[in-house]
Amino acid sequence: MSQLLPERRSGSENWSPLSDIGQLNERMRRMLEQTFGGLLDEPAGWIPAVDIEETEDAYVVEAEVPGVKRQDVNIEVSGNELSISGELKERKREGVVRRRTRRGGQFEFRVTLPGELNPEGVEAKLNDGVLSVRVPKAARMQRRRIEVKSA
Repeated sequence: MSQLLPERRSGSENWSPLSDIGQLNERMRRMLEQTFGGLLDEPAGWIPAVDIEETEDAYVVEAEVPGVKRQDVNIEVSGNELSISGELKERKREGVVRRRTRRGGQFEFRVTLPGELNPEGVEAKLNDGVLSVRVPKAARMQRRRIEVKSA
């Protein structure tokens, strides 16, 4: 617990708010590590950015998955739920990684679409890092325009 108390500075040091923030960040990291152990070290998954469009006869889901190969994507339809999952595999590196901001590892997106779906007609295409999944509506769910006749 004593690790969480502020560290003392001598009077000759120049005070810097950034150094205080860095020390606070390090103390918080140590406290969380003591509380949760190695659970924080496990890589967390990510959720791709997604657009969902409804047309007359289908739902079209477009997910941004740059760098993901088509064989590393899994698409499932169960009832009216669509699940897109997969993995962005990390490439082999020769040098030391000094900074990393690109996401990687497992990803998953789930959505419950309204109404009944036709899972037999689902189509998926991966082009330029965008996965497009077309999920047709069930025949009885599709809209039908009724012509009004004169009497």
